[in-house]
Amino acid sequence: MKHATLLSIGLVLFATAALAAEQLGSEQIKAVQQHTQQVIPYAADQTKQMFTKTVHGGVQHVIVNSADNTEQIKLVQAYLLKLSNDFSTGDFSITEQLHGANMPGLARLKMAQPYDIKFKYKALPNGAEIHYSTEYPQYAQALHEWFDAQMKEHNNAVIPEHTQHHATPAE
Repeated sequence: MKHATLLSIGLVLFATAALAAEQLGSEQIKAVQQHTQQVIPYAADQTKQMFTKTVHGGVQHVIVNSADNTEQIKLVQAYLLKLSNDFSTGDFSITEQLHGANMPGLARLKMAQPYDIKFKYKALPNGAEIHYSTEYPQYAQALHEWFDAQMKEHNNAVIPEHTQHHATPAE
């Protein structure tokens, strides 16, 4: 009888803790999404953002919903170019502003030396992308953790024309 009572109490405590963690996660996601529009120069509601993990890192796409919206396309391109340049110098302050210092993978990414991780920017007709790659397993893992957090907090979109060509082992 005592064991059943203890087991029941343990299950209730576990369920309560899990629910609190889930609610905290939801609140964090909402806060990031609201804060994003204050930090980024383009209209997030007029874009799709997709993070695709690859063997050596990943690819971030930001695509403007309307190919005719040249103003938003230019804003996206300028922002991702700046982001790529900042990351190349070890400056992750924008990410830290949006997601906090405890974002998964961020502390390890900030430890990387220049050229340990490559950040290759590419303008696209309807937006831009950054290709993140490294030959160092600890930084590839950090990028994957960072991408997982990005996907969770930014409602990772599916952009079919950008999904297939980043899934090869050569990435």
